Formats: sequence, C-alpha cells, structure tokens
Amino acid sequence: MAMELDKLDRRILSVIQKDARRAAELIGADIGLSASAVQRRMARMRDEGVITAEVAVIDPKRAGHPLTMIVDVEVERERPELLASLKQWIAMEARIQEAWYVTGAGDYVLVVVARDVEDFEALMQRLVSDNANVRRFQTRVALSTLKRGMLIPMEPAD
Repeated sequence: MAMELDKLDRRILSVIQKDARRAAELIGADIGLSASAVQRRMARMRDEGVITAEVAVIDPKRAGHPLTMIVDVEVERERPELLASLKQWIAMEARIQEAWYVTGAGDYVLVVVARDVEDFEALMQRLVSDNANVRRFQTRVALSTLKRGMLIPMEPAD
C-alpha cells in the first residue's frame, strides 16, 4: 500500500528532487517546518520506500559516454526462467541506464549509453551471446537529448 503523502511531504520531495544536498534547515525555512521535522519526514519517506536513492546526476557526454541508444529487444520465448535470466543480465549491465518490460512489437526497451559505436556493438554482442532467448534487437540512435530526468510531479495533496 502506498504511503500517504501530505502537503508538507510533497513540498519536501519537490525540493529534494531538484537538490538532494539542500540542508534540512533551508528546506524547513522554505516550507515552515523545523529542521528536525524535515529530517524525521525524510527518514520516514526513506523507510517507506518513497525516497529510493539520493544520487548525483552525471552528464554522460562529459563522463565519456556520448552515445545514447534506444534499443527494442524481442525475446524468443517468454518462459519465466529465461526472462528472469535476461532481467538479471540487464540489471547488472552499467551501460543500460533504463529498461522497461513493455507491450507491443518488442518485449523490452533499453536506454543504453556508450563510449562509441564499437563499445555499443560489443555490448549488443554480449547481450545476444549471453542470452540465447534474445530473438532480435532494433536500435535507434539519439541525435540529441531534449529532456532527461527523474522528477516526479508533486501535486498538492487533496
């Protein structure tokens, strides 16, 4: 069951999604709470799994991975053990930034970053050789990034 988020929780989440390093004192001053109240609410949201991570967002180009590929992967059979193996492989591969199990023509959509075409090709060769269940994949090259983010809209609580 989803945790009930009140107006203050949502305001805290709105702030920390943009700047996870913002001090509890400053957040509290902005929303009318003490620093300790902000810290308690954040601890509760971490414990309840609302806040799952607090990370630095890295520019892939400046970090040496200028290529972004969107890959549709089609599997041969949807046997549970083969899907579990592929899901585990995807989860362990650092170049795969996002992965969705989807409906439609393909079974998975992956967002992959790579140093260059050869780096991407090596990853795809390993995908196919390590996962006999992969029937085929189709790749699209991102020409530019219009928007990248993980912000969840924080509408006011009813």
